[in-house]
Amino acid sequence: MAKPVPPPRPVQPPLSRAAHWRRAHRMTVLLLLLWLFTGFGAAFFARELAGLSVFGWPLSFYLAAQGASLVYLGIIVFYAWRMRQLDRAAAQATVPEPHA
Repeated sequence: MAKPVPPPRPVQPPLSRAAHWRRAHRMTVLLLLLWLFTGFGAAFFARELAGLSVFGWPLSFYLAAQGASLVYLGIIVFYAWRMRQLDRAAAQATVPEPHA
């Protein structure tokens, strides 16, 4: 018995240079703000978070040591994935059509 064929993935419409730049710039600003809030959030709220403990260690220690690093890794992975999509959509707009 044959396996069912999955539906085709929707293709993003080609992006102009200006649209590509706007989307890339907006995404970069949002990810930098997330990075800023992650880095300073743990330090700013460290006293309040020190009252909570995980395995005997203050929660602020875990957020600073592991949590922020995982968020940074997530930011990098998301940026690479999304920029690949945006770059492919922009490349479609710049590829000339073959002459018949």
